[in-house]
Formats: sequence, structure tokens, C-alpha cells
Amino acid sequence: MASPLPRDVRVSFEFFPPKSDKMEATLWDSLTRLAPLSPSFVSVTYGAGGSTRERTHATVTRILRETEIKPAAHLTCVSASREEVDDIARHYWRDGVQHIVALRGDPPEGESAYSPHPEGYAYAVDLVRGLKNVADFQISVAAYPETHPEAASAQADLDNLKAKIDAGASRAITQAFFDPEVFLRFRDRCASAGITVPIVPGILPVTNFVQVSKFSGKCGMAVPSWMGDLFNGLEEDPETRKLVAATLAAEQCRVLSAEGVGDFHFYTLNRADLTYAICHMLGVRPT
Repeated sequence: MASPLPRDVRVSFEFFPPKSDKMEATLWDSLTRLAPLSPSFVSVTYGAGGSTRERTHATVTRILRETEIKPAAHLTCVSASREEVDDIARHYWRDGVQHIVALRGDPPEGESAYSPHPEGYAYAVDLVRGLKNVADFQISVAAYPETHPEAASAQADLDNLKAKIDAGASRAITQAFFDPEVFLRFRDRCASAGITVPIVPGILPVTNFVQVSKFSGKCGMAVPSWMGDLFNGLEEDPETRKLVAATLAAEQCRVLSAEGVGDFHFYTLNRADLTYAICHMLGVRPT
């Protein structure tokens, strides 16, 4: 899209907690590379069934302690009582972490369907209310431009998002998508529903098209056929795949920027190179 560089773009980055010393080194290399871009915040994910709870906490508190970046911690409803979740939240607040990404969460490994903990928060809307009772957290929640795969309907999914906002969430971050029109139509529907908080597009730079195609159906994320054409023939050419991925995501972001979108949340997969390049093409550069 031929247009001048935008000058008012804000970015945030998502990481997942490392499982080994090598992965931890990669994560911190990526953080160090992206930190000069002055992100609004960086978030750290939470494994299915709370499986990475301790690593998430350790990563978030280290970011708070050793960098100037504001961290956000993911919290889910899965496999924990309300008291356990509230206790984790109180620890975060005492440690200085004041931003939570509140999610229902995925079922634990080996379970195909989500089932609320008998003494826990049943859904994300309940978690948002509970966190607001613990402390005055800034809370981000998930949004699904193409509808959550378990939702009864697109309208029911939108009603659920509105309920999470009304319960105290201050931002919605979307599931990844690849067609800018999908996001813009969703943004219009949110506005019509009376949702006034920022709806931040989640951007996933795709380096492995085959892998994305496999998991896209499970999370309700459509992969356009033209996107497959762009990656066709590059299965054994990772360097060219990266160039295509960066160009594709940057074009997506610049189209959205031209439509008034000012905030972008990047799913980094703990790698900095593509995200850094895309941010550069959005005019987000070291200060």
C-alpha cells in the first residue's frame, strides 16, 4: 500500500514462557531486540491447564525487574479455584504487575472440551469481575473477529465480549486473522454493540504456512487461498518464507493503519526478527 509512514502507531508484543535454558536465552535476545521500540506492554502467555504458571510468573517478574517494559501476565480459569487465582493475582499486584490478560483458557492436555473448575471462575467474564475485586488491574481480554469456534453464534460471541468489557476490561486483543476486511467488519460490529474500548488487532507473522493451515481450523481462523499461493514452492526455502511473511504482515498492518487502527499486538513466537522488520515498516523505530 503506497502511503507515507504512519507516525502514531503503538505496538505490544506477546511471548510464551521458556521451557529450557536455550529457549530462555532466545526469549531474552528477542526482548532485548524489541525493547528499543518502546512497546506499550509485553504479555506472557499461560499454558493449557495452568501448566506454565510458575514459568509465566518468573518471566513476567523478571521483565518487570530487569527492563523498562511494562509486562502483562496471562491468567486463565482452567484447573484452579477462585482462591488460587485470586492469590496469584494478589502476588502479581504486590510485585508491581498491574496488567492482566484474562482468558477462559484451553482444556488441559488430554481433555477435548473445556469444563469449569467446580470452585473456580467459570468463564473469562467471571475472571474479569474477580480480578477487579482483587485490585484495580488494567485488564485485556480476547476477541474473535471470525467468532470463537465454541460460540453458539457470532452475535452470542459479541455479546460475551461486551459482557467482559462491562465487567471491567479496558482493552480487547483479537485472535490472529489474515484478511484486513475481517477485522474492519468486526470493529464496526463492536462499535454498533456499544463497545468503546480499544479493539487491538492481533498480528501473526506466518513463517510456516503448512503449520498455520493445520491449527487454523481449531481456533476459527480462516486462511485465504491467495495466502497459500504466496508461500507455494517455499517449503524448503525458510529465508524466502521469512521475507514473504514480513511483507504480508506489514501490508496487512499498513492497510489497517490507513483505516485508523493505531495499536497492534504481535504474536512473536519468541522471535524478534520478523516483528522488528514489520514495526520498522510501520514507522515504529528505536527512540
